[in-house]
Amino acid sequence: MVRFLRNVGSDSGGEAIEAHVWAISAVVVLGSIMSILDTTIVNVALDTLHKKLDSPIASIQWIVTGYMLALAAVIPISGWAAERFGAKRVYLVSLVLFTAGSMLCGIATSLGELVVFRVVQGVGGGMILPLGQMMMASAAGPKRMGRVMSIVAVPAMLAPILGPTLGGVILEDWSWRWIFYINVPIGIAAVIAGLRILPAGRTGTPRPLDYRGLALMITGIPLITYGLAEIGSTGGFSLVRVILPCVGGLALVALFGLHALRAPKPLLNLRLYRRPTFSTASIAMFLLGAALFGGMILMPLYWQQVRHESVIDTGLLLAPQGLGAALVMPLAGKISDRRGGGPLALFGVILTTVATIPFGLVGSSTSIAWLCVAMFVRGMGIGFAFMPAMTAAFAALERSELADATPQLNVLQRVGGSLGTAVLAVVLTRALSGEHTSSGMASAFGTAFWASAALTACAVVPAYILLRAERAALVRRPRQKAVDHEAALETAAA
Repeated sequence: MVRFLRNVGSDSGGEAIEAHVWAISAVVVLGSIMSILDTTIVNVALDTLHKKLDSPIASIQWIVTGYMLALAAVIPISGWAAERFGAKRVYLVSLVLFTAGSMLCGIATSLGELVVFRVVQGVGGGMILPLGQMMMASAAGPKRMGRVMSIVAVPAMLAPILGPTLGGVILEDWSWRWIFYINVPIGIAAVIAGLRILPAGRTGTPRPLDYRGLALMITGIPLITYGLAEIGSTGGFSLVRVILPCVGGLALVALFGLHALRAPKPLLNLRLYRRPTFSTASIAMFLLGAALFGGMILMPLYWQQVRHESVIDTGLLLAPQGLGAALVMPLAGKISDRRGGGPLALFGVILTTVATIPFGLVGSSTSIAWLCVAMFVRGMGIGFAFMPAMTAAFAALERSELADATPQLNVLQRVGGSLGTAVLAVVLTRALSGEHTSSGMASAFGTAFWASAALTACAVVPAYILLRAERAALVRRPRQKAVDHEAALETAAA
């Protein structure tokens, strides 16, 4: 895998990337793809679990919800834990928890046990991606960030393809327990590779744990996540079980914001948002997360409900979008290292928006080839937009700030994805109301796709501001160097 990453990410320009950086990236890919695939595989298995465990769908949903809430709760503490105990140590513990949770899920004998073990999985899985990104960003440095991050993002783009397809194969030929057992050998391999390859890093007590901030975040973010998930499942915004968690979660996060700006050593350093490059890149990633993960619920449902395709065929029909993203990401990384992430992020958002328009015109018998071409182009737009924005956010930071920034960016992506999923689920549910014919259902999906295009277009403004902020930073940098040089000369003369 290391040789593959080096070949894909190599280029003739910019600083060379050492073998140890690609080795770290390979370990992170191995751990990340396991946690990302798990979500998509389990989602396609809910109906099977409903039958095998003889439980209502409303209860079965907690297999997904419990995992999501655990993810949301542990992400904010990942930065502090990495500083206190060392990123490698916490990363390996997270891998062990996720792998053990997967094994326990496979041997579960009741719904209650399965939900509890999924929470164990979520506690481990929630820290795998931010800690992996943290170690990669630290090893790569700002001038090589784009190439490294773009290669490692490929699993995230391919998971929506591989997950449903792999899940369909497992459910068709094997027991449902193998959707969890499949993680065990991957997890063991990731732990062994991590022990041998990952750098030890520094440990110590750089700052005390902010207990007040932790209490606010580990209750606020899961409440928001739960409320948004309820919107998606109920199809409305007005129910008490939607309003209370959303409003309560937002209030707790707002209180955390006030606390973090006043505390000398908060759980997460929100002062990073004073930097235009980081703040605009973060907003762009939030909106792109909403557009990307929200849009992912529409196309599978269209293929299954309107075109009556199987789970396996649906997974294969989703392949063009992931392939388009995977194809352009290495190129996007190289260009980002040379030109900055802003121009590419703006281009990618516009391309993604334009490529979503054909889905707004979808019918019950629209050419499959045409839709696949549109999905491939949309995937290219996502590849050009998503990772350059993340690269720009990381490149604006010092290595010492990664522990604060990485959890925040992951929270923004997950909340953005939950929001996009909730909004598009409501639009689709209301558009489908009363529709029973294939043409009527296709028209309802078209309405939801127009909403998806509008959601994507909202990211144009922060992407443009990001471009302007990067250019302003490039202008300021030579001036700052000149000021520092003059100050050094004055000090030497004195």
